[in-house]
Amino acid sequence: MRAGDLYYDPYDVEIDADPYPVYRRLRDEAPLYHNERLDFWGLSRYEDVVAALKDLRRLTSTRGDILEVVKAAPVMPPGIFINEDPPLHTIHRALVSRMFTPKKIRALEEKVRAFCAACLDPLVGEERFDFVLDIGAELPMRTIGMLFGIPDSEQASLRSTAQRALRNQPGRPLPVTKEKYFDGGNYGEYVKWRVDNPSDDIITELLTLEFTDLSGTVRRLTRQEVQIFVGVIAGAGVETTGRLFGWMGKVLAEHPDQRAELVADPALIPRAVEELLRYEPPGPHVARYVTEDVEFYGQTVPAGSALLLMLSSANHDERQFLDPEQFDIHRDISQHVTFGHGVHFCLGAGLARLEGRIALEEVLKRWPDWEVDLSAARRAPTSTVRGWDSMPALIGRSV
Repeated sequence: MRAGDLYYDPYDVEIDADPYPVYRRLRDEAPLYHNERLDFWGLSRYEDVVAALKDLRRLTSTRGDILEVVKAAPVMPPGIFINEDPPLHTIHRALVSRMFTPKKIRALEEKVRAFCAACLDPLVGEERFDFVLDIGAELPMRTIGMLFGIPDSEQASLRSTAQRALRNQPGRPLPVTKEKYFDGGNYGEYVKWRVDNPSDDIITELLTLEFTDLSGTVRRLTRQEVQIFVGVIAGAGVETTGRLFGWMGKVLAEHPDQRAELVADPALIPRAVEELLRYEPPGPHVARYVTEDVEFYGQTVPAGSALLLMLSSANHDERQFLDPEQFDIHRDISQHVTFGHGVHFCLGAGLARLEGRIALEEVLKRWPDWEVDLSAARRAPTSTVRGWDSMPALIGRSV
């Protein structure tokens, strides 16, 4: 782009294919950016994004954290805890956080690894393997199913529900109306079934635990509240984590020397997953509603505005990271913002890291070398979650 023609549109397919040159220009030339046509403001520098994520007074999540949702201002039912601020968010987050304790995540490792092996073993000896279709579309869905106790036969519908909620037509915003934004999807039957068939799973735990609500009343969650909790967690855990696997295949194919280091020293794999999360975050941005005038760089963002926080740009800010455009599994990563920051830090971060680590370990055990077939790869049609619907790799004689 020439000087004076700086333009950023989160729905632009060409920009989204490689947004990092535009991000760099935004950080250098317009750290507070205003898109008049689409009517939103944006922050792109790491320091500004982190400060905005912590500013709960002037920048609220209660109107949504997706740009289209913030602008449509739909009615939010109680229980969408990612779209709440304290004190209500604090209460609901404490309930949901019981699902993601280190102990519970560790307890899943053996099951996750076994399922991963079951996906990959039949492909040994074949010439092709798809990082998304063969594992990325399956593993996060199964892991969430394990947590919730959803029968295997029903888990495919869990994935399709999560995908429908976040998919838009290429180049167009996600269609959102002012009517109720989210009612928990089609998880009501699972919740109802668990009422009659309690087990050692998260849905049963949510149905039976007692807590003190904002009014001071000690009570249990309603079925509708549990349904919404399940829908929010499933949507985030299935669609966003699933995008990590396509980037895993592509980025490591582009850096074969570093991939070889991971084969030689698997202890480096957790750091490689962390660098993947920084380098190509599946969730490129979040949005906030501006509750009162706020100033950045001498400009006022007026109350009532939608503010886009560009997480991917922040992760590539040279003010925070040395040589940020370089993928480096040895990087001593200071905190990236892929999982957010502050009170809204992603509860499922530990689970996503577990899935990424196990998947990469199991892939490298079977196929230390691969090339990706980008001519056959397919991008996912969504601006909210950035990634691939297919990332085929050549793993046989073609490598």
